[in-house]
Amino acid sequence: MEDKLNLFSFKGKYRILHLTWFAFFMSFMVWLSLGPMMPFIRDALGLSEQQAKVLLILNVAMTIPSRIVVGMLVDKFGPRIMFSSILVLGGMISIAFSWMQTYEQLALLRFLSGFIGAGFVVGIRLISEWFPAKQTGIAQGIYGGWGNFGSAGAAVTLPFIASSFGDADGWRYAITMASLMAIAYGIFYYFSVTNTPKGSTYFKPKKSGAMEVSSYADLALYIAMNIPLYLALSLLTWKLSPKAMGMISSTVEMSVYVTLGIIFAFQVLKTWQLNAEHLKAGVPKQHRYKFKQVAILDWAYLVTFGTELAVVSILAMFYVDWFELPKITAALLAGVYPFINLFARPGGGYLSDKYGRKLILMVVFTGVTLSFLALGTVDKSWSIYPVIALTIAGGIFSKAGSGAIFAMVPLIQRRLTGQIAGMAGAFGNVGAVMFLTVNSLVDYDQFFMLIGIVSGIVLILIVVFLEEPKGHMTEILDDGTVEIIKLN
Repeated sequence: MEDKLNLFSFKGKYRILHLTWFAFFMSFMVWLSLGPMMPFIRDALGLSEQQAKVLLILNVAMTIPSRIVVGMLVDKFGPRIMFSSILVLGGMISIAFSWMQTYEQLALLRFLSGFIGAGFVVGIRLISEWFPAKQTGIAQGIYGGWGNFGSAGAAVTLPFIASSFGDADGWRYAITMASLMAIAYGIFYYFSVTNTPKGSTYFKPKKSGAMEVSSYADLALYIAMNIPLYLALSLLTWKLSPKAMGMISSTVEMSVYVTLGIIFAFQVLKTWQLNAEHLKAGVPKQHRYKFKQVAILDWAYLVTFGTELAVVSILAMFYVDWFELPKITAALLAGVYPFINLFARPGGGYLSDKYGRKLILMVVFTGVTLSFLALGTVDKSWSIYPVIALTIAGGIFSKAGSGAIFAMVPLIQRRLTGQIAGMAGAFGNVGAVMFLTVNSLVDYDQFFMLIGIVSGIVLILIVVFLEEPKGHMTEILDDGTVEIIKLN
């Protein structure tokens, strides 16, 4: 039967799904190659612990604005050209990074490499074009969960490649080989996919540069929701400042703050200009949507993906510092965490398709909240076994939550899906920056407790304000005819 999901097929929409999750896998493998390569880089170049930490911070900084920009570009130009461009250009920048000689060169190229992490946004739009609403949750979950596994792919393969060369340049060869694979796949991908099934229309926003909204209240909320993105970038700048890590001067610090302020003011102006005209004229019913839906999903992804990135970064050290586990044992136990993505994120999407998106979001956020509040009560006298069980439970719920969020993202407003996905994705990185900064200032139990509290607040927003997408969306084609897209 046509509607039955067949993930073992490599025809039609399934071919697009498999080609696209692997494109995401390759982008994450290149982007997150820095973590497993850092011990090799540090030894080869004699970097201090502070310098290594700065590179890791710079690796995520550019991803925050990049996901917003890429979301706009994918809605305008289409996913095929965007994903291919990100893989090819990202691979070239990554190769350049791997052959830099000075620390300043490494830092600049790693900062630029952060845009590769925006590739995630592109596939969200493409998968939503190929799969009907009743299957979009499981399809997006597989795309996100299996593609995310690129970070594990880098961790498993690249150290082995670097070691096999047996000299100080081993890390350079490893990153170069991964980057060349990404470039080759980007070219292959361009010639292997189309933006929509044959006969379908690729809907684009009327104007680009900011998201179109449906009311003046939504416009105010949209502008307010951009503030956390700038605060996260300011927080990263403070982290590098003389008062924190001392890696940049006070002059550079102030210059960055001023630049961020100017960009924010320009964005507010652009947002107003883009929306003022059509808000004054009145937004046609078929183009209306509630921006509160976007805002709640943004905060939800801040919790789920932010938690995922933050916890996977600190888990091994937590096991070592508090429970004195051997480093290898701790690393293996922490390594379970990214593997959860293979089933938990698709599972969250599948359950959303089957039982309703709001219901599953309420269930998984209850799980995230309770798991991390429980971890917030842990002390060093606990047995390690319930602690491991709680971290795994928290991982399952948070990753299933990411799947449930992106089961709903494509159903809000089809032609803005890239921008909506981009904003949610950027908030995921904001969450990681926020939680990791808190972790550097407090003990592990307080870090876990904060995640539980923030998750509980978002759970209340979901219960009270989030609305289940129902009925259908309508889009107007260029010739004036109306196309109806079923939501359930």
